[in-house]
Amino acid sequence: MSSSQLPSLGTDDVGERRERKMMLGVFKLLRQMFPIVEPDPNHTKLRLSREGLEAISRITTPIAAVAVIGPYRSGKSFLLNQLLSLSCYEGFGVGHMRDTKTKGIWVWGTPLELEIDGVKTSIIYLDTEGFESVGKSNVYDDRIFALATVMSSVLIYNLPETIREADISRLSFAVELAEEFYGRVKGQDVAFEPSKLLWLIQRDFLQGKSVKEMVDEALRHVPNEDGNKNIDQVNRIRDSLAIMGDNSTAFSLPQPHLMRTKLCDLKDEDLDSTYVARRDQLKKLVASILRPKIVQGKALNGKEFISFLEQILDALNKGEIPSTGSLVEVFNKDIVERCVKQYHERMVKLRLPMSEEHLQGAHETAHDEALKAFDAQHFGRQHAKKSVDQLDEQMKEVFKNFVLANEYQSSKLCEALYTKCEDDMDHLQSLRLPSMAKFNAGFVYCNQSFEHQCVGPSKQNYELRLTKMMGKARSLFIKEYNNRLFNWLVAFSLVMVIVGRFIIKFILLEMAAWILFIFLETYTRMFWTAESLYYNPVWHFIVGTWETVVYSPVLDLDRWAIPLVCIIALCVLYWRCYGKRKHGSSWLLPMYNNQKNGRNRERSE
Repeated sequence: MSSSQLPSLGTDDVGERRERKMMLGVFKLLRQMFPIVEPDPNHTKLRLSREGLEAISRITTPIAAVAVIGPYRSGKSFLLNQLLSLSCYEGFGVGHMRDTKTKGIWVWGTPLELEIDGVKTSIIYLDTEGFESVGKSNVYDDRIFALATVMSSVLIYNLPETIREADISRLSFAVELAEEFYGRVKGQDVAFEPSKLLWLIQRDFLQGKSVKEMVDEALRHVPNEDGNKNIDQVNRIRDSLAIMGDNSTAFSLPQPHLMRTKLCDLKDEDLDSTYVARRDQLKKLVASILRPKIVQGKALNGKEFISFLEQILDALNKGEIPSTGSLVEVFNKDIVERCVKQYHERMVKLRLPMSEEHLQGAHETAHDEALKAFDAQHFGRQHAKKSVDQLDEQMKEVFKNFVLANEYQSSKLCEALYTKCEDDMDHLQSLRLPSMAKFNAGFVYCNQSFEHQCVGPSKQNYELRLTKMMGKARSLFIKEYNNRLFNWLVAFSLVMVIVGRFIIKFILLEMAAWILFIFLETYTRMFWTAESLYYNPVWHFIVGTWETVVYSPVLDLDRWAIPLVCIIALCVLYWRCYGKRKHGSSWLLPMYNNQKNGRNRERSE
């Protein structure tokens, strides 16, 4: 080995020693208890303690929590130390005074490692503040009890000597929780599996009734001939606990020593041998029923466990009294949001505007699908109704927005169609060549296009407006039609006189034009009144002839009048300039002869 390698080896050794010292320091730092939940100043609600949460956040494997609950001064902290194989001076603090030692909920900083169903699991132990101590409200005790029930995988109900009526009443939250979340269909994700309930009865002697007999006896119905409400409530809890038999077990533990105030100074060989044997059996029992904390189908690690704890604590602090209903809301909140999103995505695909009936039908279909999705995923049984109501309310709010959007789009579309029809009617009023057939065709087309294209809630309102507008337009057109047609025929007759006289010099055309002019200006005024003119068969014949010439599905003379006049004028001009030279001036019909002074006229002597 070269001398140059020696320093590096020494440096590596120093680095390794430093790393081991740091790990040892961290281990020693974590080998103590930390508060994770503390009471607020009023000792009514709970709040998180970051000191203990940091210890839990370091855990990267699935977590299983063992919590011990029970009355104050019942030996919960000592029991936890026994389960952890720690002395009182190493583990949880044990109080010998009358006030409670543990405030809130505390956790042992160093989790035990255990393989459960082939999965490496970190076991954390939770010590809870004893209930029924002086200076606290019952609501505070209920919150501690409720939080421990939700957090833990195994809930050890530590009771001295026997099971009292009050002890059963305190399990109401655990019962409600199990009824809401436990026993779901296999294969579906559950919000979380309720903790296994372990009745632990500590008593001075083990003779007489077994602990199972004590539990069974405590869960039997109490006669209630007077109809006492409190007894009825406790009896309901008894019934539910009996049904939950698969999720609970019972265990008895003798007193470790007669000198209870000296327990912290005693070693295992000083304790009662029966107690030591039963304690070891208890350790094995707890290990056998432990399972990782499952939330929504997933085993929680440290950071996820803290997030779960924050959710639960927020829900339990909401009301005056902690309830499973508030927990159900927390776990169903995300599901409600997903179902509302599903409903919204289904409704967004609709092409607005549409009729109110179709929109309502689409809403009901999307609504039913969202409710089915919620039913397949939701948590809770009895208290889930509130979440259903929230889902229904949120979908109604979304539907209101779609109703407003449909009304707006319908109004926008119908307004555009109405304006187009109004413009078309104005255009038909101002035709150069008035045509009743063309007006009727435009009238029918406008009605049909509006009927087929205008949809939605605004259709009825715009239909009324359109009917009034088109009725007025039709009346005005009919009123002006006969007058304009009469004036057009008079002007047409004069134009034909000029054309026949001076342009094409066609005498018969000029004569026909004069006859039409004289008929319109003299005969009609002398023999027909203004009203009777339009009901005369002759006038109807004239109108029919005019309509046939002016408008047909093949030719719209109003549109082609100017191009046709230009073409005819060009033809006449061509004929006047070149036609006579090329083809001569022979006509089958009589024409004017203007060659009085021509070169072929014979000269008189």
